[in-house]
Amino acid sequence: MNLGYQGNKRKRKYIYGKTRREASEKLTEALRNRQLGLPVTNDKITFGQYLDKWLEDSVKPSVRPRTYIRYSGDVRNHLKPALGKIKLAKLSAPDIQTMLNQKLKTGLSPRTVRHIYATTRRALEVAYKWELAPRNVATLTDPPRVQRFEVKPLSPEQARTFLEAARGDRLEALYSVAVPLGLRLGEALGLRWQDVDLETGTLRIAYQLQRLNGQWELVEPKTSRSRRAIALPLSTVQALRDHRKRQLEEKMKAGPDWQDHGFVFTSRIGTPLDRPNIVRRSFKLILKKAGLPDIRFHDLRHTAASLLLVQGVAARVVMETLGHSQISLTMDTYSHVMPVLQREAADKMDAILRG
Repeated sequence: MNLGYQGNKRKRKYIYGKTRREASEKLTEALRNRQLGLPVTNDKITFGQYLDKWLEDSVKPSVRPRTYIRYSGDVRNHLKPALGKIKLAKLSAPDIQTMLNQKLKTGLSPRTVRHIYATTRRALEVAYKWELAPRNVATLTDPPRVQRFEVKPLSPEQARTFLEAARGDRLEALYSVAVPLGLRLGEALGLRWQDVDLETGTLRIAYQLQRLNGQWELVEPKTSRSRRAIALPLSTVQALRDHRKRQLEEKMKAGPDWQDHGFVFTSRIGTPLDRPNIVRRSFKLILKKAGLPDIRFHDLRHTAASLLLVQGVAARVVMETLGHSQISLTMDTYSHVMPVLQREAADKMDAILRG
């Protein structure tokens, strides 16, 4: 089959079949795809073989380590066992839909199955770009609906109560950063003293701290906008000054056992803090002490956004403070605040028109 010229060389594709009829049918399909502008695909590579190449050549160089681990886990545990032997060019939407439905039946949560779907869709999108598949058939399937986490921010009174209950806690400064600034926990744990300027009252988010394969690693932030500089409230500046003084005292007490990694929030010997320990041994105890609802640590991020919006801070400023990639994400996530803002806007308009 003649595919035209690439440079000065004629580009051809050879089509084979066990019988003349099979070869003729394959040729007819290839010609039809070419007329439709679809790539003439490789009908020998299996989906499993392609996924291995996709992980190595496309995913690994372009995503954060934790994202690569998640993709490779989906491929290893779900996609290759269920669909790996199917020829990539023959993979169909019903094949994928059946796989997704079966995963739900085995007891996997809709959120997990949707992650598997997202991995499949991304892999096939690259296969289409590489002209290994005629189309991305994953786009023709219906992933399960996922119920979004209910946003549970603290009210202004509850936020003050929480910070008061945290006063004197060894990690008081962590909460003095999390509540007003809305940092992700990984961002807070990845803060180094070189990222904090207490003189100008600013800090810079440059990394997140994550545990990968049992080892602590500083990784790139979630998105490009997650790299950001944030102005600090005076109360947060003071909390960080007190925290640094306390940390220096712990360093002197630890002596040669101190491991200096430069992190702002550490254990008593300078090592990175473990997320589950923070939540279980500090955060949850403070909530209980304050008599507050049992929320997630991530809800402190929602608290920061809600408090800023209710005070009339522009949505774009809130977006930049949180490090969201798009303003629509900010507005969709905190839509529960909108009725309050709309009421205030109506009252202000009424005041202007009435003089």
